[in-house]
Amino acid sequence: MKKFLLACCVFFIAAAAFAQNPIQYLLVGTYTNGGKSEGVYVYRFNPNKNETTLVSVAKGVENPSYLTVSKDQKFVYAVNENQGEKGGEVSAFALDKTKGELKFLNKQQTGGDNPCYVTADSTGKNVIVANYSGGNIAVLKTNADGSLQPAAQIIAHDGYGVNVARQEMPHPHCVVLSPDEKFLFVANLGNDRLYRYAFNPNDAANPLTALDPAWYEVPDNSGPRHFTFHPNGKFAYLLNELSGMVIVYEYNNGALKEIQTIASDNTNTKADKGSADIHLSPDGRFMYTSNRATANDITMYKVASDGKLAENGHQAVGPHPRNFMVDPTGRYLLVANRDGNNIQIFIINKNFGILQDTNTKIDVPQPVCLKMVPVK
Repeated sequence: MKKFLLACCVFFIAAAAFAQNPIQYLLVGTYTNGGKSEGVYVYRFNPNKNETTLVSVAKGVENPSYLTVSKDQKFVYAVNENQGEKGGEVSAFALDKTKGELKFLNKQQTGGDNPCYVTADSTGKNVIVANYSGGNIAVLKTNADGSLQPAAQIIAHDGYGVNVARQEMPHPHCVVLSPDEKFLFVANLGNDRLYRYAFNPNDAANPLTALDPAWYEVPDNSGPRHFTFHPNGKFAYLLNELSGMVIVYEYNNGALKEIQTIASDNTNTKADKGSADIHLSPDGRFMYTSNRATANDITMYKVASDGKLAENGHQAVGPHPRNFMVDPTGRYLLVANRDGNNIQIFIINKNFGILQDTNTKIDVPQPVCLKMVPVK
């Protein structure tokens, strides 16, 4: 109960601060290998007027497909989703919240091909990356100025799944810290496992330590992709790309107990569903998932007090919706339609969680990842 009340207090404090200064910077990670995108785009988003203005572009950044913002909001880290001789990298930027500009600091190799997800801990000392084609995860330490040191720890996964086309080897797809940051969870699409590690941010060489058991198995051909926690810290949700299913867990001090499985993509296709991203509203009452492949929609859910989900309908979106986000107050949901080359903006009904299209689109080449930071 104390944790729940604390989560509620944090939400209402954030909402109050947002009400005083509602304007946000919208940071957009993209794929640049299509030839049209120039890097990371920064927009000014005014929710009161539903207006978005381009402020700056961090150019020359290769395939910055996923972003994370440091907890103090001074730095931004972007994966460079590349492979081959150079391999994958992660780039560090200083964020000027007055001008809305990103200043490149440096980049480091991630120890594996095609890094697809990055997160930073609240101490600011650790940046953690999932290398999709490398089959491993890496922890990079930071310097005082936010720049990155070479990888301090690289952990390889093993095994494979039954889907020979997609699960021929391990494919870590996300790295997510628990609310108290004592644990790290890794969804691995390639071997149908959800890994867990103890996390010590102050350990210089081995901040991650495997637990026993080291992972939770999910049904064959699930393809774990993205993982998230409920704001109250009592529940967690795993979205599976291949099966299009969401697994709901009770969570307690690093341990997960499965309590429900429910569809994200309920189309009849036998092919890979292509479910992509998962987020809850800040108050924890509603949850949303994105589905690509044939569906191209957002699935809406109501969240019960026991953490279980009830489907609340589907909202059609543009082609190939990847990452999406709910704004800090839970008023808007923004969807990055990669193949539509735009970001769609929806209003969230505060009583029922249903999405309403604002008919507002932001034109940006191959958008993949969306993050928001309040304007100074």
